[in-house]
Order: sequence, then structure tokens, then C-alpha cells
Amino acid sequence: MKVAISGATGFVGSRLVAVLHQQGHRVLVLTRNPDKAARLFPPSAFPNLEIVRYSPTQSGTWQQSISGCTGVVNLAGAPIADERWTPSRKQEILDSRQLGTQKIVEAMAAAESKPDVLVNASAIGYYGTSETATFDETSPSGNDFLARVCQAWEAQAQKVKDAGTRLVILRLGIVLGNGGALGKMLLPFKLFAGGPLGSGRQWFSWIHIDDLVNLIVYALTHGEMQGTFNATAPNPVRMSQLCDTLGDVMGRPSWLPVPDFALELLLGEAAQVVLQGQQVLPKRTLETGFDYQYATLKPALQQIVRSL
Repeated sequence: MKVAISGATGFVGSRLVAVLHQQGHRVLVLTRNPDKAARLFPPSAFPNLEIVRYSPTQSGTWQQSISGCTGVVNLAGAPIADERWTPSRKQEILDSRQLGTQKIVEAMAAAESKPDVLVNASAIGYYGTSETATFDETSPSGNDFLARVCQAWEAQAQKVKDAGTRLVILRLGIVLGNGGALGKMLLPFKLFAGGPLGSGRQWFSWIHIDDLVNLIVYALTHGEMQGTFNATAPNPVRMSQLCDTLGDVMGRPSWLPVPDFALELLLGEAAQVVLQGQQVLPKRTLETGFDYQYATLKPALQQIVRSL
């Protein structure tokens, strides 16, 4: 199997590349930074890997490289919570997903030898936020900024079906691993200054990075899997439980909460990513027979902390 991956040098993408390569598949890395990709995936260690420079929001010769791939995994998108949401930053977050997916779909439609499947990332931000509601794949979308981004993102991916291509949309929860959101939380706990963000009552719908990567491979290789699936563990927790469990696993206290106003001063509107949440269940994902390695939080955190 030959798989093209956008977002391949990121937190999830780099792990996916390693797993696919280890399984003997060929990988096409679509990247804005070939030098970074070459450092991450040196030819001596990744002989079955090809690196192609691309511009995610622009058409170009890179699109021709999609032809002959078995599947495409589209993970690209500007980080959501790394900086304040100015109008220009909001536009970048939207364009990187909406236009980026549009260009991938265009390339697949134009390919002489068309890929069989597109696995396209989305996010549980699709559902909006709530402290009381429970969401699954049949739930309606929300109406805040992130929900609208996810709607536009998914709408572009849906167009790949016009060419008869199988589509799997994975709405990602918070990905736990040595990096990403959890990576930013580890240092305060190491310094005995860890604690919940905001009220602690907001829901935290998560997935271990190994389960997410395995789910992407599962989607690529199981032809009966079509449509939208929540890429979350079946046991979401509240923020306070996440922090208590992380403190327990690390042997550190979890007593120093970060107040809402501090995060809002730092991130502005973008603070809603961590101050608000949603309880999301992977109903359709479980129905496929996918087997989670880390269905509950404590074993997931134990594995990550051991690997540090």
C-alpha cells in the first residue's frame, strides 16, 4: 500500500509515518518543509519514503504525486490554540483546513490512477461545547467558530465522493502523547505546580496517540468503513479528573488551578479550547470492531509517563 500524508511532520503525522513504514507500506510525505521532513525521516531509516514539497492552499505540480497512491491521509491544519485568535489567525485556521482539503480533493479527482480512500481529519469541535450534553456521530453541529471551521472542513472532504472515492472523516479528540496538549501540561506537574484549567468541570474527550494512529490505519485498510467517526476514547473525563489522574501517575500534587481569566488574558477567545469542552462518545467507531489499547485514562497516562 502507498499512502500520501499531509501534516506528516506533525505530532500525529510523524507517528503515523513511522507505523506505516514499519508495517512495510510506502509513504509519500506532503510537506511545506522538505528539510524538516528529511531530518525526521532520514533515507537510511525510511527507504520506502518519498518527500514532496507542497503548498497546502495552492494548486501545483505536487498534486500529480497523488496519482498511484492507494490512500490519502489529510491531517494538515494550522494549530488551534498556540496563539490569540486575531481575525487574520482565524482566517488562517479556516483556510489551512478548508482550502487545504479542497486542494487534496482536487488532486485525487484529477489523478490518472485514483486513490481508493481519503481519511480526512476533523475535530470534536464540530459539536460545540457543553458541560451537560453527550455527543456521538449522529449529533448536530454547534455554531461557534470551531464548529463552523469543522463544518467547512468536512464539506470539502465530502466532495471526494463525487469521484466514487471512499471517505472516512475522523473527528479527533484531544490527542494524548509525548507532545501536543499533554506535553504542555507536563512541565507544571513536574514543578509541583499542576492543576486543572478553569473550573475543572469541562469535559475532556481524549484519545491516546497509539489508538489514533491505529484507527487511521484501520480506516485505510477496512473498506467497509465509510462516513464520520469520532476518534475519541470511549471514556471521556472532566478536566479535574484528568489532572488528578496525571498527578497520581506522576507522583505530583494537583492542587494549583489555572483560573479562567489568566488563560483568557494569554489566549483571548482561543482560551475556549481548554476552558470549554464536550463529552463525545465514539459510538460508530466501536461498532466497526476497532479495539482500543487505551480505553480508560490511567493506563494511557501511565504509558506516556513511562515513555518520557
